[in-house]
Amino acid sequence: MTELNDTYDVVVIGGGAAGLNGALMLARSRRSVVVIDAGSPRNAPADGVHGLLARDGMPPAELLELGRAEVRGYGGQVVAGAVASVERVDGAAPDGFRVFLDDGRTVLARRVLVATGLADELPDVPGLREQWGHGVLHCPYCHGWEVRDQRIAILAGGPMSVHQALLFSQLSDDIVFLTHTGAALSDEDAEKLAARGIRILDGEVTEVLSGAGTLTGVRLADGTVLDRDALVVGPRMNTRATFLADLGLVAQPHPSGAGDHIPADPVGRTEVPGVWIAGNATDPSAQVGAAAAAGAMAGAQINAELVMADTATAVAELRTRTAAV
Repeated sequence: MTELNDTYDVVVIGGGAAGLNGALMLARSRRSVVVIDAGSPRNAPADGVHGLLARDGMPPAELLELGRAEVRGYGGQVVAGAVASVERVDGAAPDGFRVFLDDGRTVLARRVLVATGLADELPDVPGLREQWGHGVLHCPYCHGWEVRDQRIAILAGGPMSVHQALLFSQLSDDIVFLTHTGAALSDEDAEKLAARGIRILDGEVTEVLSGAGTLTGVRLADGTVLDRDALVVGPRMNTRATFLADLGLVAQPHPSGAGDHIPADPVGRTEVPGVWIAGNATDPSAQVGAAAAAGAMAGAQINAELVMADTATAVAELRTRTAAV
């Protein structure tokens, strides 16, 4: 087990793209920083990261390993662990926080950057979870190219289902919209689907079918089997930053209706001074590149805030020395 220091300038909670890029910016600014990584990235089931310039198709685990090495190369630490809670500490450190890990370890930090991502709550259909990240997809930009020109079904069930169907129609001419247990389509939405050549099939989906590890289709409640190569779902996306509740940061519904998030300003500053957040924990739609960029922005802003705080302290000390002369 890696030894933790007693205190750091910044504790980064979450070792994905947002957390590691935030830590990289801080370490390059000669900040003492540690990344606490629970080791359960959202994109772990995927074969590759897509839409990331110069790294398209790289396996997620390989990308993160490179990121960890870069952070360590500048003196930052990356340790395995899961955070249970965070509390404000008065007097122990300037504007300090104590971070509690679930294995009993604790650490103090002047600032906290939360980058724990989100958890996908998948539709409860037998066989679906086993294909998640492979035959079962959610994002046309993350995985759409890989299923281009294939037989694709859209499983209704969330507020973005029709939007997903329209986006995937750019990638294939064979799209079927499965109404499943979703709300009835409006006349406007039905017209949009028809205009794009998307067939609508009513009936609840009771099973996702696979063969030799590959998705082959879906079975409906009436026994109908629809042969498909890929199934698109809209999971509910739930932030993993629930441990911030004791600080007064409670998850709020995301404007998209697709899940929840911890609100923050454009640079990652939350309503609690000293606590910052980046990546999917605050922006469920962020892909890897956007999450990494948000982490970098938050890291730079945290460093600037600490510089200003240290400068104010130095000015006060200078004035005290000058007055004593």
